[in-house]
Amino acid sequence: MSVSLGAGVRLLRALREPAPPQPERCAFCAVTLLPGHRHLADTEERALVCTCTACSLLFQRPGAGDGRYRAVPDRYLSDPGREPGEDVWTSLCIPVSTAFVLRNTASGHPVLCYPGPAGATEGEVDESIWRSVFAGNRLAALLEPDVEALLLRRPQRERGEIRCFLVPVDVCYELVGRMRRHWRGFDGGAEAHRELDAFFAAVAERARPLPQEVAR
Repeated sequence: MSVSLGAGVRLLRALREPAPPQPERCAFCAVTLLPGHRHLADTEERALVCTCTACSLLFQRPGAGDGRYRAVPDRYLSDPGREPGEDVWTSLCIPVSTAFVLRNTASGHPVLCYPGPAGATEGEVDESIWRSVFAGNRLAALLEPDVEALLLRRPQRERGEIRCFLVPVDVCYELVGRMRRHWRGFDGGAEAHRELDAFFAAVAERARPLPQEVAR
């Protein structure tokens, strides 16, 4: 079978060029998803599942999906004036300036994660350390297992306080992806630090401060 020069060039180009990305689809009804779509936490697989708004609402009902899937909420909270101290970094042995912690029902242990060039590094936190570090922390008391996290950032310089936000867990993994894309060298480089500054500025702008008195 003979192939024309033009067809051969087009075939070679098709082999070299990556295929266009496929649109994301809802894991349950397969509808095409738009940017900013909702997520569910798969508590058995410890994974995030992309979903449309309609399917996400179904899993907000108590007992839906036998409790395996939990809808990730969209609340952002802060507690100005009650930020955690340096003992957080010391007790949790965090080697970088940014980390997040969440409670995982499958393992039964709190989990510490921090972003880096290879993605998210994670490890379990002893329950006694969790209670010691976050005793009296109102954001930790409000934290919903599997679907929310405490996002922490330590200032690079001596000035400034540690920032702590309660955020949806998918936001934390968005940060992991951004750091992985922009990380350069040993400490991430200037571009990664600019991304980090912009990310935390957006979180701080969206976060709602807790009132002086809060009931769970």
